[in-house]
Amino acid sequence: MTARSLPSTIAAQVEHTLEIKKSVFLTHLAPVTSMDEADTVIARIRKERWDARHHCTALVIGTHADRQRSNDDGEPAGTAGVPMLEVLRRREVTDVVAVVSRWFGGVLLGAGGLVRAYGSAVAAALDAATPVERAFLTQLAVDVPHADAGRVLAFLHQWVEGHDAVLDSPAYGASARLAVWVPPERVPRLQADLAAFSGGALTPAQGPTKVVDRRLG
Repeated sequence: MTARSLPSTIAAQVEHTLEIKKSVFLTHLAPVTSMDEADTVIARIRKERWDARHHCTALVIGTHADRQRSNDDGEPAGTAGVPMLEVLRRREVTDVVAVVSRWFGGVLLGAGGLVRAYGSAVAAALDAATPVERAFLTQLAVDVPHADAGRVLAFLHQWVEGHDAVLDSPAYGASARLAVWVPPERVPRLQADLAAFSGGALTPAQGPTKVVDRRLG
């Protein structure tokens, strides 16, 4: 299997406030793993911000962003949920729910103004979020004597930084088990580098390939 491009997600919930012609648009973005979890977030925001006139929503769920939904919540059709969803699609994110609560300021924005406002509200919130990249990575694990664990771990920390890899937390038992998630095409490189580093003493065992999060910021 080779590495494939996947939609990213966000590390944690984030909020952003945008004011346009006295209307306030408060965006809440949250990472979610299911439609039910997204619905729970939406229900909570509606309850907490009960005095807002609208709570428009958009969400994208799934490793390949294959489940999508939006709602205008009383705004003119197509002026809120759809532009919000379009921003999530354009930014290529998934497992994210966006809720934009609007307090009307007394000035009508018109259909075009609403589209721009709701889209801009979600875009600004995404700009404030910490992105998490996702990729198909293959596990390589090696058991190391405790006396050597610190030295090998330092080598692996340095190696992952330059190879788009992710280092697992060490597991300590009779020996230290060190695991790295590596782009499949770079598996031979780590095997060779680890062998060279250890004088041939360390041969990592190859494990599964799965989707792994890589925090970018």
